[in-house]
Amino acid sequence: MTVMDAALREPLKALRLSGMLETLDTRLAQAHGGELGHLYFLEVLCQDEITRRETVAFQRRLQRAKFEQQVTLEEFDFTASSKLPAAQIRDLGALRWLHAGESVILFGPVGVGKTHIAQALGHLAVRQGAHVRFAKTGRVLADLAGGHADHTWEKRVRELVRPDVLILDDFAMRQLSAAQADDLYELVSERQGRSLIITSNRAPSDWYPLFPNPVVAESLLDRLINTSHQAIMNGPSYRPNKRPRNPTEQDQVGKPVDVVGILGSRGDR
Repeated sequence: MTVMDAALREPLKALRLSGMLETLDTRLAQAHGGELGHLYFLEVLCQDEITRRETVAFQRRLQRAKFEQQVTLEEFDFTASSKLPAAQIRDLGALRWLHAGESVILFGPVGVGKTHIAQALGHLAVRQGAHVRFAKTGRVLADLAGGHADHTWEKRVRELVRPDVLILDDFAMRQLSAAQADDLYELVSERQGRSLIITSNRAPSDWYPLFPNPVVAESLLDRLINTSHQAIMNGPSYRPNKRPRNPTEQDQVGKPVDVVGILGSRGDR
């Protein structure tokens, strides 16, 4: 390291330009070798810093999203079922709904990949610079109930309103209490113009009876359902495709199972 190199490092540290520091040796070697002119040398160093900051910001947004799994749309197996709305889901991957402040509802039977798709869409949004939050609906309601108890309800709601995209997984799983219905109404109302992604085992038309107050149900669900893109995810469970298999199981995939033989061998023991 030359005296000039050392002198350059100090102001870079003071300005917290660690992206430049990380690549400085490489860029200086390229400059000394005649690969980079003065202006291009500075341009490349600046781009190194921008890249580092974008990477750090992306990782920070990803951490704050609190996804259960780091999954992407690219790795989802759309061939698992011909009933999956592959074209519609890929279209949702363009995120036009996000830029328009619209929402997405994914519904269908257990195990078809709704949570995977919801998190994958959230991951795409994070990649585009959006702030995302993933949560089970039951946990959100429990958290808001705790806010009533310790007088932090408004603070907790603000934390759920702040993200550009809020993913509510397992929505409408069970009958709601009046307090839970009111909390959902306030949350959705406060997020007006901000996107939601909702997954549910029930069709939206079946949500209404879960609310004790029909007026609250109509006010909440009418504005939620009628401003959302709805994707019906049907077909067999997607989960067996993701289950780890041992070598013996791999050899047996697709072969019929001799249930009688198994039961008989157990009975002989």
